Amino acid sequence: MTLETRPTPPVAEHRDIVRSHHGEDVTDSYEWLREKTNAEVIAHLEAENAYTEAVTAHLDGLRERIFEEIKGRVQQTDLSVPVRHRDWWHYTRTIEGEQYAVHARIAVGDSPDRPVLDAGAVPEGEEVLLDGNKEAQGEEFFSLGAYDVTAHGDRLAYAVDTSGDERFDLKIKDLASGEIIDDSVTGIGYGTAWSADGTHIFYTRVDDAWRPHEVWRHEVGTPAEHDVLVHHEEDERFWMGIGTSRDDRHVVIMLGSKNTSETRLLSADDPTGEFRVVAPRTEGLEYEVEPAGDYLWIVHNAEHRDFELAVAPLESTDRADWRTVLPGENGVRVSGVDAFSGHLALALRRDGLTQVQILPLSADGRPIGQGYQVPVEEEVYSIETGANPTYDTDTLLVTIESLVTPSSIYELDLVSGELELLKRQPVLGGYDPADYQQHRLWATAEDGTRIPISLVARKDIQPDGSNPGLLYGYGSYEISIDPYFSVSRLSYLDRGVVYAIAHVRGGGEMGRGWYESGRMEHKRNTFTDFVAAADEVVASGWVAADRLAAEGRSAGGLLMGAVVNLAPEKFRVVHAGVAFVDALTTILNPALPLTVGEWEEWGNPLESAEIYQLMRSYTPYENIREVEYPAILATTGLNDTRVFYVEPAKWVARLRETVTNDPQQRPILLKTEMVAGHGGKTGRYDAWRETAFEIAFMVDQLGATEAR
Repeated sequence: MTLETRPTPPVAEHRDIVRSHHGEDVTDSYEWLREKTNAEVIAHLEAENAYTEAVTAHLDGLRERIFEEIKGRVQQTDLSVPVRHRDWWHYTRTIEGEQYAVHARIAVGDSPDRPVLDAGAVPEGEEVLLDGNKEAQGEEFFSLGAYDVTAHGDRLAYAVDTSGDERFDLKIKDLASGEIIDDSVTGIGYGTAWSADGTHIFYTRVDDAWRPHEVWRHEVGTPAEHDVLVHHEEDERFWMGIGTSRDDRHVVIMLGSKNTSETRLLSADDPTGEFRVVAPRTEGLEYEVEPAGDYLWIVHNAEHRDFELAVAPLESTDRADWRTVLPGENGVRVSGVDAFSGHLALALRRDGLTQVQILPLSADGRPIGQGYQVPVEEEVYSIETGANPTYDTDTLLVTIESLVTPSSIYELDLVSGELELLKRQPVLGGYDPADYQQHRLWATAEDGTRIPISLVARKDIQPDGSNPGLLYGYGSYEISIDPYFSVSRLSYLDRGVVYAIAHVRGGGEMGRGWYESGRMEHKRNTFTDFVAAADEVVASGWVAADRLAAEGRSAGGLLMGAVVNLAPEKFRVVHAGVAFVDALTTILNPALPLTVGEWEEWGNPLESAEIYQLMRSYTPYENIREVEYPAILATTGLNDTRVFYVEPAKWVARLRETVTNDPQQRPILLKTEMVAGHGGKTGRYDAWRETAFEIAFMVDQLGATEAR
C-alpha cells in the first residue's frame, strides 16, 4: 500500500462547549457528536465505519475463516433441555441457517418423565409458541423483552424490540387459535407478570432517562388507555422489575437502588387488589424475597455484609418476623435462594467461585440440618441453578461449566444428591477438553490484596514468556465474570493465545467487600488491579510482555480506557466494547439515562467537589496522554440506551489527536452498528460475524493469525 492509497481517518470538527463545575471550566470539543438526529453526526459515524473497514480490509479472509470456525463448532440444529411447567414441557429449538430460536412445547401426557427429544426431528405433538425467525422477518434487529406463558398455559405474552433501544411492544397470543388477541400496549420495559386466571397482565414503563419507574395493569382485550397504574416510583435512584413467584401464587414487584431495596407482593388470584410491602425500604437494607408455600424466604444484609438467609410467615409485613435460617459468614456471599416444596437451593460464592447448597425442608416447610453442597471437580468453574419453574419437584436442573468444559446441564436428585448429565453443549470439529489447560493465578495489587485470575490455554502452551495473550475484565456493580466456556474463544486458543479473566475489585467475585473496595472513592482499585493482573500473566511467563491484549465491555470499557491511560505500554491492542469512557460527562447530567441511579455507584460529582475531582482523575476521555497507546478498536451501537454511542465516538476522536501512534501499525478505530443497542447484533449468524471481526483485529495485532 502506497502513501497515496492509505486510508485517512475522519476528523471531527472542534466545536467547543464549556462545562463548568466546582470552579473549573472544561472545554469539550466533541460534545456536539451527541446530537443523534444531526445529519453531520450520522455522516461522521458512517465515515468512521468506512475508515475501519478500509483499515481492516486485509483481514477479510481471516474474518471469514474465523466466522466459519465459530459456525463449524456449533451444532446449528439443536434444542434445549425440556423444562416442565405444570402440564407442559417447554424448550427452544435452533435450525441451521436460521438466526433466532423457535420456542415450543409438548404436553406432559401420561408419563411424568422428561422426554428425550431428537434435535434433528420435530417432536411429535409439538406446539410452536413463538418462532423468532418469523417475528424478525424484514427487521435488522430483533430482541425479546418478555416471554411469559400463563399458569394454565392458554396465553403467551411476549415483548419485541426491533431497533435496539430496549423499548418493547407487547403482544398477547391465544395459544389455542394461534391468533394475536391484543397488541395495544407499546413502549414498555422488560418483564411481565400474569394474573392467575390470565385475564390481566402487569408490565413496566420507563421514563425519559430509561429508568423503569412504573408498573401498570392491563386487562386483556381492552384498550391500553384503560390500563391502571399500580405503582409509580418517584425516587430516581430506584429501578424496578416485575415477575411471578415460582408457585404462581404471587405477582412480585422488585425495587432497588445500588444500596437499598424493597419488595411488593400481590396475590395473583386478586389482580385488582393492592400490593403489600414485605419490609419498608430502609436506607442500606437490601433484600430479595422468594414467596413459596406458607413462607417468605429472604436473602438480606440486615445483620451481615455478605448477606444471610431468613424465613418469615407468608403474610408478614414486619422485619421483626424474619427468623435467621443461615447466618452470615465472612467471605461467603449468599447471593440468592430458589424455593421448592421440599427443598431450598442456595446460591453462594466462596473464594471467588460459585456454589449451590441444598437445604431439605420438613413437611411443615422448615429447614432440616445443613444440607449439602453440589460437588464440582474442577479448579475453576461456574455452577448455577438452571431454569426450574416447577414448584413441586424432587429434581433440580443445575448448569456447570468451566473454561474448558462446555456448558453442561445436570438433573440433581434433591434427596440423594446424585447428578445425571442431561446435555452438554455440543462442540463440533473434534473438540477435546483434554487438549486445553486451565489455572487459577493470583496477582498482588498495589495495596497487597491478592487478585484472582482465571486462565486457559492449549495444552501444548508452556509459560516460556513467548505467547500472545488476552486479559479480560469488568469490575463494576458487583457483577462477577465467572469462568465460562466459549466456542468463539477457541479461535483465540487454537492460535496460541493465552486467555485470562482478571477478577478485579468492583465485581462480586470475592463477596460484598470486594465490590465495596472497587466503587465510589475506591474506584481506582479496579484499574490498578487490572494492571497488576497484566503484570502477573507476564511475570508468570504465560504471556510475552509485548504481546498482551486487553478487552472489556460497557463498564469494562471504562476499565479499558482507564488502564490504557495508566499503563499504555503494557498492552499491544485493546478492544473496548460499548465503552463507558466519558463517565464524568454522563454522571454530571441527571437528565441522561441511568445517571441518578449511578450516583450510588460512582458518587455524585454535581454535589461533591471531591467526587468530581476523583472522577476527573480517572475518566478515560479526559486523561489521554501524548504517548504511544495500544492499537484500539472501539465498538458501539447507535441505539444504545445504556452507554450512548457518543462516548466511544468522542474518545476515539480525542485519542487520534493526542496519542503518538503510527496509524498504520497501531490504528485507533471506531465501529458503530447503526441498527443495534447495547448488546450488538442479535441474530446468531450476525453476532458470530461481529465476533469474528473483533477476533481478527486482535490476533492480527498480536501476530497470531495462523491456527495451530
